[in-house]
Amino acid sequence: MRQDLTTGSITGTMLRFALPMILGNLLQQFYNIADTLIVGRCLGANALAAVGAAYALMTFLTSILLGLCMGSGAVFSLRYGEKSWEELKTSIFVSFILVAAVTLIINIGVFLMIDPIMSLMQVPEVIYGMMREYLWVIFYGITGVFLYNFFASLLRAVGNSLVPLLFLGVSAVLNIGLDLWFVLALHWGAAGAAAATVISQLVSGAGLCVYTLFRMPEFRPARRNCRIQKQILTEISRFSFLTCVQQSVMNLGILMVQGLVNSFGTVVMAAFAAAVKIDSFAYMPVQDFGNAFSTFIAQNYGAGKRLRIQEGIKSAAKTSVLFCLAISFAVWIFAEKLMLIFVQPQETEILAVGVGYLRIEGAFYWGIGCLFLLYGLYRAVRMPGMSVALTVISLGTRVALAYVLSSIPSVGLVGIWAAVPIGWILADLTGLLYYWRKGIAFK
Repeated sequence: MRQDLTTGSITGTMLRFALPMILGNLLQQFYNIADTLIVGRCLGANALAAVGAAYALMTFLTSILLGLCMGSGAVFSLRYGEKSWEELKTSIFVSFILVAAVTLIINIGVFLMIDPIMSLMQVPEVIYGMMREYLWVIFYGITGVFLYNFFASLLRAVGNSLVPLLFLGVSAVLNIGLDLWFVLALHWGAAGAAAATVISQLVSGAGLCVYTLFRMPEFRPARRNCRIQKQILTEISRFSFLTCVQQSVMNLGILMVQGLVNSFGTVVMAAFAAAVKIDSFAYMPVQDFGNAFSTFIAQNYGAGKRLRIQEGIKSAAKTSVLFCLAISFAVWIFAEKLMLIFVQPQETEILAVGVGYLRIEGAFYWGIGCLFLLYGLYRAVRMPGMSVALTVISLGTRVALAYVLSSIPSVGLVGIWAAVPIGWILADLTGLLYYWRKGIAFK
C-alpha cells in the first residue's frame, strides 16, 4: 500500500496519495460536526456555544501534538527518500519517546490549569459549567490523539495514506453512533458528546498503533535502534519543535480570536461555533493536499530529484487554486443552508452572524490554499523556520486586526471576520517573495 512519490505522473501521484488523507480528515471533521450538530439541535444554543468554545481550546492544545507528529513525519519522509532504513527506525523510536513525553505533560497541565485557562478565555458564566464538564471529559482521550497522529504521520511519510483512512472511518462511524446513544438515549448532555469523541479517538489510535507494529515489522525498531542518538534527536527536535511552534501559533491565534468572540455574547459564540465547523470542512481538502505535497517534496528532496520538485510545485499550485475557487463559490451560494444544518430556523440572529462570517471567509479560500502549500514546501526542504514565520505573519495580522477593527463601532464583528483573509494574503505574498527573490535549495 506504500507509494514511492519519486516516480510516475506528478499530478496523478500527488492526487492519489492525497485522496485518502483528504477523506480521512473529512471523516475526522465528522467527529466535531457530529458533536456540534447533535448538541446544537438537541441541547440548544448555550450548549452549542460551550462546545464550540471548548473546541477552540482543545484544538490549540492538541495542535502541539499534531505539530510534533508532522515534524517527525518530515524526517521520516527524508529518510525514506534516502533509503536509510536503520536511521528511519531509530528516528521512529526517538520521535515516539519525545511526543509521548510531551503528551503526558500536556495531559497533566490541562487538568491542573483548566479553570485559569477558561477565565482567560472570558467564558460567560451561563455556559462555564457546561464547557468545563465537556473539556474535563475530552482530555481523557489525549492519548488516542497522540497514537493516531503519530502512526498516521509515519505511514503517510512512507507513502501509505490508505490505512489511516480506514481506521479513522471506523472511528467516525463509532463516534456518531455513541453521540446519538449518550446524548439522546442516556441524556448525558455535552459530556456525553465528549465521551463519544474520547472513545472513538482511543479506538482509532490504539488500532493504528497495533496495526503498524504487527503488520509492518519493517518499521518496528529493533533493540539496536532503541537508543537516543544525539544527532537524530537534534534533527527531529528541530523539525518537530518548529512545526509544533507553527501549529501552536496558528491555534493560539484562533484561541485569542475565540476570546474576542466570547466577549460579544452567546449568540455570536454559537454562530461562530457552527460557521467555523463549516469553514474548516470547506478548506480541509487543501490542507491535506498541502500535507501530501509536503511528503512529495520531502521524498524527492531526499532522492535529489530537483526538476521533479519544480514541476510538482507548479502542478500543486494550479490544483489547489482551482479547487478553492470552486469551494468558495459553493460556500457563498449555500451559506445559509449550511448554517441551518447546525441551528434551528427560528434562531435568526445566529443565522445572520454565521452567514456573514462564511461569505467573507469563503471568498478567499484560495489564500489559505496557497498558504498550506507554502507551509508544506518549506517544511519539506529543511526550512521549517520559514513555515513558522509565515504562520506568525498570518495569525499575528489576524489577531491584531481583529481586535483593532472590532473596536470600531461601524465595523464591529465584520472586522474580526475580515482580518482572517487579510492575514492569509500577507503571508502568501511573503512566502512567494522569499521563494522568488532569495531562492531555495532546489532552484
